[in-house]
Amino acid sequence: MISQTNAAPPDELLERFRAGQRTALARAISIVEDGRAGFERILHQLHTDLGRAHRIGVTGPPGAGKSTLTSKLALEFRKAEEKVGIVAVDPSSPFTGGALLGDRIRMNNISTDPGIFIRSMASRGHLGGLATTTKEVADLLDAYGYDRVVLETVGVGQSELEIAGTADTSVVVLVPESGDSIQAMKAGLMEVADIFVINKADRPGADRLAQELELMLHMRLGEAPSNAGHHGVSLKSVQKAAREGLRSRADESGGWAIPVLKTVAQSGEGLQELARTLDLHRVYLQGSGELSRRRQARLAERVRAVVERRLQRLAWRMGPGEQILADSLQSLESGEVSPYAVADRIVTELGVEPR
Repeated sequence: MISQTNAAPPDELLERFRAGQRTALARAISIVEDGRAGFERILHQLHTDLGRAHRIGVTGPPGAGKSTLTSKLALEFRKAEEKVGIVAVDPSSPFTGGALLGDRIRMNNISTDPGIFIRSMASRGHLGGLATTTKEVADLLDAYGYDRVVLETVGVGQSELEIAGTADTSVVVLVPESGDSIQAMKAGLMEVADIFVINKADRPGADRLAQELELMLHMRLGEAPSNAGHHGVSLKSVQKAAREGLRSRADESGGWAIPVLKTVAQSGEGLQELARTLDLHRVYLQGSGELSRRRQARLAERVRAVVERRLQRLAWRMGPGEQILADSLQSLESGEVSPYAVADRIVTELGVEPR
């Protein structure tokens, strides 16, 4: 049963939403993003409409050209008459709390297309590269009927790993001048990526970065190309051996060989191949059962998040938590009580046995 604090939204909103009115979609997103009364009821009633969209995460360091890549990728999908929803997460303004950069401005070349919907969201200090309600806004775009939902992260580097639990397919975007491929390993992006994209590949260093990434992907499998240690062997030949090894291992195991693609998003170079590779990965996910596994994991995490959100509301907004905390501050400062004892009191007031 949905919490009574989330009163049912007007039937008229859901009717207009299901009728395909963009104003209803925008209003539903605002309600969910702001956590207004009724937002859980909206998501509850639309849950049966989920599961049709291919959710694509686009992540990587700042300056990698993710917004340009996303806009050009959307155009590729539009060529196939697919509808595209884009959630672009930007840093928050410290004054208004709103999106600071405004990706809709950077994507103004596609913003007038009726088959594309763009929503900029503020990260509001969330450190996972996504806003706290990005996943739920993606649900709305899925339920609305978009064929592809692209989630572009804020671009904060090492804290972007949350995208792996949000998207069906994760695309990690790097650029030659962002440093050598060891930075990708430090950030944990090797474990996140389903597809690597080296953007701005017309700049020096792109080929070498691609070679290093493919070699590292091969070594992650626990082996190195047989000629990797030979003197006089070029990195390019090692790259070829690594690529062939990755494909061979993937064929044997029925897995996915992570590709390393090169694009120049500004000119559109390589975008057709990226769109095709995304289609191939979606086919792999469906055929291998991995898509079901990823979506079940995402739903399990959603249930946990909803439970945590409701417990926090019970403890702090509806329960006596804030008052107990305020009354305990002097005792906490003097050392008479510990934070754990105060937490026990708050939890006990909720009717839960403290651990």
